[in-house]
Amino acid sequence: MNIGNVLSSLWEESGFANLFVHWENAVMILIACALLYLAIVRQFEPLLLLCISFGMLIANLPLGGLMNMEFYQATNISYSQILKEGGLLDILYLGVKLGVYPCLIFLGIGAMTDFGPMLSRPSSMLLGAAAQLGVYCAFILAVVFGFTGQEAASIGIIGGADGPTALYLTSKLAPHLLGAIAVAAYSYMALIPLIQPPIMRLFTTKKERETKMEQLRPVSKTEKVLFPIAVTLFTVLLLPSVAPLVGMLMLGNLMRESGVVERLSDVAQNALINIVTIFLGVTVGATAIGYVPGADGGNIGFLSPSTLKIIFLGLSAFMLSTVGGTLFGKLMYWATGGKINPLIGSAGVSAVPMAARVSQVEGQKANPSNFLLMHAMGPNVAGVIGSAIAAGFLLAVFG
Repeated sequence: MNIGNVLSSLWEESGFANLFVHWENAVMILIACALLYLAIVRQFEPLLLLCISFGMLIANLPLGGLMNMEFYQATNISYSQILKEGGLLDILYLGVKLGVYPCLIFLGIGAMTDFGPMLSRPSSMLLGAAAQLGVYCAFILAVVFGFTGQEAASIGIIGGADGPTALYLTSKLAPHLLGAIAVAAYSYMALIPLIQPPIMRLFTTKKERETKMEQLRPVSKTEKVLFPIAVTLFTVLLLPSVAPLVGMLMLGNLMRESGVVERLSDVAQNALINIVTIFLGVTVGATAIGYVPGADGGNIGFLSPSTLKIIFLGLSAFMLSTVGGTLFGKLMYWATGGKINPLIGSAGVSAVPMAARVSQVEGQKANPSNFLLMHAMGPNVAGVIGSAIAAGFLLAVFG
């Protein structure tokens, strides 16, 4: 055996020799490294961003075979074939494709969420509703950009800043866009500390941001136990299509508030959601492959023109939702005679508790004695329900 031929063969079959076969993959590797820097060094929501960016990194390394997006673009490939021929991340990605991970995430979110701030100030629900503005504006923009109704609905839901809801709706309406929408939704959620503050400061005055709010009233255990049951009955009867998301969210919350299944509640809000977050984050990141060959020989990967449109529209949706919540917060500031700090309106997007923390930080920058976190949690958890209802409405119309 010729050593030279062996070495030559090893080189040709290595990832180094194939690293620049498609420049798109090399670009995505650089983007993944930049996101890893933000997650590790700058600590921008590392629980999400680290897994997403590392999934993006390993999926774009050549010849690894971990993720094959062409499986999910083809119309004649069965799930059994993916299980036989797919890579590790292909198999894990089925949990996203089938809508399993989003529902399990909602179960964990429900178990971790205290709806007390929202029940203490029911007007918070109006802020959560106002922060869905970006969903419908982005839907209209997506139609103008040439997307179908189903595709536009899936793009618009990014404005709800709720990754599991975006994945669930897209898996039902436009599964071929799942990769791009998943990366956009989770990346923007992770980058909330960068995206929201400039918008919040632009649409509020210093006097408004300095506003201190009164302490919330105590909420009884009876209210907290009855709330998830009542919400489930009302929303599922109104929009049956939202039953998987709202049902799991409220089941998790009922386990928390009832106090009779503490072990199950602990598993849901710790072990279960942590495991699913790892699988979800890595597989969502792995869908951001720079080059994926299409049937016509063109690129249908992450750096294709349609994907870049989705990234732009998703950012627009997210920004408009922040604007909608903040402006409605200003309206409540005026209507209450200056008792509501409009900064809590931006927390009406569904990213819990990231958006509420941003409201707290901006409030303390304006007034160091300000404490807005619990006040912001009201619209924040209302946004979770609001985005799920928006998804159910869009699914009922376009499903």
